[in-house]
Amino acid sequence: MENDKKRGIRPEKALLVGLITAQQNREKINEYLNELAFLVETAGGEPVKRFVQSLEYPNPKTYVGTGKLEEIAQYVKAETIDLVIFDDELGPSQIRNLEKVLECKILDRTNLILDIFAKRAHTAHAKVQVELAQYQYLLPRLAHMWTHLERQRGGIGMRGPGETEIETDRRIIRDKISLLKKKLVQIDKQKATQRKNRGKLVRVALVGYTNVGKSTLMNLLSKSDIFAENNLFATLDTTVRKVVIENLPFLLSDTVGFIRKLPHTLIESFKSTLDEVRESDILIHVVDISHSEFEEQISTVIDTLADIGASEKDVIMVFNKTDAYNYIAKDENDLTPTTRENVSLHVLKQTWMAKENHPCIFISAKTKHNYIEFKKLLYDHIRAVHAVRYPYNNFLY
Repeated sequence: MENDKKRGIRPEKALLVGLITAQQNREKINEYLNELAFLVETAGGEPVKRFVQSLEYPNPKTYVGTGKLEEIAQYVKAETIDLVIFDDELGPSQIRNLEKVLECKILDRTNLILDIFAKRAHTAHAKVQVELAQYQYLLPRLAHMWTHLERQRGGIGMRGPGETEIETDRRIIRDKISLLKKKLVQIDKQKATQRKNRGKLVRVALVGYTNVGKSTLMNLLSKSDIFAENNLFATLDTTVRKVVIENLPFLLSDTVGFIRKLPHTLIESFKSTLDEVRESDILIHVVDISHSEFEEQISTVIDTLADIGASEKDVIMVFNKTDAYNYIAKDENDLTPTTRENVSLHVLKQTWMAKENHPCIFISAKTKHNYIEFKKLLYDHIRAVHAVRYPYNNFLY
């Protein structure tokens, strides 16, 4: 987005739309839309307004109700909005109906995430994975997609196969999906060979929600310079480094961050990348303790680990960004219920230490607060795995 501004390109103006349902209350949808706004900014757009409606379930034809849709349409026309982004995945008919009424580009959360992945993919492996997910998303939506693309090209949601292949039909798309899957199988074989060639070193993987500081921690441990920024999905490609703590070498990998409502096609496409997680001996689950919804982010990561078959791993919980943790101390005479905003980090530490099954530690990778203690905790876990794997080398300790 900054680069676009420097080149004099106006960022696309986006409206965000979400629903309050039985599954998600107003507080929850506000958090989801905050994240959706961050996704839009990461993609290079400018979120300008939000529309929220309470419905028992999404309207099967237009997602929102008729009245709300008319309200959105009036705002789109009055403010020359470029695109409207919906927080849930839309069906082909919903997209088609919404385009007829709103007369602008329509995206859903899945399409937006795929677009960011396409922007972030740099290696051949990541590009094939993202392109496969894009085509799988595109296939059931072809009926509306081509007329849509003829009217509006470029911008957010237009990266990847759709922009240059308007003439593509279902048969060609299926052929491309088949070809990409074959490419992925070949790349996966090469990756598997690489993992085997790493020998018997203990393997540790950093996992966590997107933008929690995994790459910063990776840089700190490995003394490397891996790309890290305050943006969602800054890292797509798995990075592996050999690290030595005291006398003990191990392999450390940084993986793609997880997110709520992660598109199923992406999970499937990136399963090979996440083999680093499945085949690791120890997982470092990094959490942004300063985030207001960190507990839900933890649940998302745990659920995703279960999806890829990595839920039984030895896990160290690392609560990062203690330097950014803020709270408002309650007056001793204040009898209102305690909320997340009123809990001090000291109290939170005791709460988590008391109820968490995994060993956990509170650090700041940015300021190196508690970093020595974290390294000691990690060393003890690696040494325990190493002692089982090499029982005759215990004299090293």
